[in-house]
Amino acid sequence: MEALTTISPGRGHPVTYTAEKVQSIVEATTQTKPLAATHWSTRSMAKAQGVSKATVQRIWSAHGLQPHRIQPFKLSTDRHFTEKLTDVVGLYLNPPDKAIVLCVDEKSQIQALQRTQPGLPMKKGRCGTMTHDYKRHGTTTLFAALNTLDGKVIRECMAKHQHQEFLRFLRRLDKEFSGKVPLHLIVDNYGTHKQPRVKGWLEKHPRFMLHFTPTSSSWLNLVERWFRDLTEKTVRRGSFESDAELIGAIEDYMAVSNADTKPFIWHKSARAILDKLACCKAIYETLH
Repeated sequence: MEALTTISPGRGHPVTYTAEKVQSIVEATTQTKPLAATHWSTRSMAKAQGVSKATVQRIWSAHGLQPHRIQPFKLSTDRHFTEKLTDVVGLYLNPPDKAIVLCVDEKSQIQALQRTQPGLPMKKGRCGTMTHDYKRHGTTTLFAALNTLDGKVIRECMAKHQHQEFLRFLRRLDKEFSGKVPLHLIVDNYGTHKQPRVKGWLEKHPRFMLHFTPTSSSWLNLVERWFRDLTEKTVRRGSFESDAELIGAIEDYMAVSNADTKPFIWHKSARAILDKLACCKAIYETLH
């Protein structure tokens, strides 16, 4: 029975590269760049290392390397990053009693793009198609407030993106949440949120409390996650003959979304986020 699981000597294709060659390819991939290019390809690496491109692909797959992919990032330089992070995450993990937490932001310059030709429908063996060129039919700005408790979104589309429009949206929230219940608004550092007239209005309405996310940290605002769903499901692949048609499509998505709400749940603690950022900063500093 042991013979059934024993591999006889000489069986299988012999290995044509050594462990030193594997290490050389991994180091070259992660620490160098090819001449006149930003990243390695399987063919360029194979030519440089004297192996086949299939060998390079196997080594990259075994080590989880994907030179053709890149992810954007930016470390915040806000001097009060820790304080703002702790404040916002605290609202998610331990919201104040008898108060409402709203994630507020504006998705500006949503373009009403009309494709120049109708796309071909999806069929077996072929995905749907969409022309690369388009006609522009204006823009709109979406003001949205995500209720972290139930996931419901209060929204309003406006033509401009100034402090007047933000004040108009604050008044809308004041009517939506009548009474004296405190409203904690998580917002970014856009200038309209700190405009003198806005500050004056907030002083007259003390139940509104603004909590600012650190600069370059839009990922802390949960309404951005909802904006992504709106873009993927309604805007990006849509074709609109006017800005009114675009606004109608947004309103339709809002109605469907609010009819079956599901709140986004925040899990990461402020300490866990700070520890991860400390590792990122340590790696970042070694590159300079």
